[in-house]
Amino acid sequence: MAAIIDGKKISQEIKEELKEKVSLLKAQGKTGALAVIQVGADPASSVYVRNKKNACAFIGIESLAYELPEETSEEELLRLIEDLNQDGQVKGILVQLPLPAHICEDNVIKAIRPDKDVDGFHPQSVGALVIGQKGFVSCTPAGIIQLLKRSQIEIAGKRCVVIGRSNIVGKPMSLLMLREHATVTIAHSKTKDLPGLCRSADILIVAIGKPRFIGAEYVKEGAVVIDVGIHRDADNKLCGDVKFEEVEPIASAITPVPGGVGPMTIAMLMNNCVQSIEEG
Repeated sequence: MAAIIDGKKISQEIKEELKEKVSLLKAQGKTGALAVIQVGADPASSVYVRNKKNACAFIGIESLAYELPEETSEEELLRLIEDLNQDGQVKGILVQLPLPAHICEDNVIKAIRPDKDVDGFHPQSVGALVIGQKGFVSCTPAGIIQLLKRSQIEIAGKRCVVIGRSNIVGKPMSLLMLREHATVTIAHSKTKDLPGLCRSADILIVAIGKPRFIGAEYVKEGAVVIDVGIHRDADNKLCGDVKFEEVEPIASAITPVPGGVGPMTIAMLMNNCVQSIEEG
């Protein structure tokens, strides 16, 4: 039976460490705020925004909420971002995605100053990751690295398969695993013999975006399985990209959904915010 990797517990440990760090920074006169911008009232986005505000309150940093109506123009949003770029007290700027269809996400991401890009989505942040320079790292992949390390799972020398090539998870995940000295393969919708390839993995990271897609035939005995997906099934229950009950008896360690990768994303966002205050 697999060890269950408890993202809730590990994320709480990280937030406790950050709380202590924020307290020390305040004693040195270093403070800062995270500005969170939400356009429209998408229910899932509202939940994420609330969680981010709560996490800020817990670790002791100020959060500024900008809740803009759905019909806000791209120009208005870019003007707000520029004002926040110029505000010395704002150390991190986060625009909750997805945005309404009339606003270009790419333009918005590029408008945020790289030193305030706590989501790690700016092309400069991504470029720094590619060539191994300092910069903010996308929060979900950074969280997965912490899950593995804090669960004493060896990464160096291991064969890792990442299913999914998105800019937010798949690509940065593969680069972070390379940085940790894994041998990495990225799989996607055009990959031939996906089950065979996945069975070669010591660490299988699934960010495919399809509910309960990965079953036992994709996993070799003793592999570590990280499930990034989050969906609601036909019974309205939360589930991941992995058939947990099929894979759990085969794997050596596995993340549950919910309670695995999800909590780590916000913990690493807080980590990026604290880093920004530290360096600001």
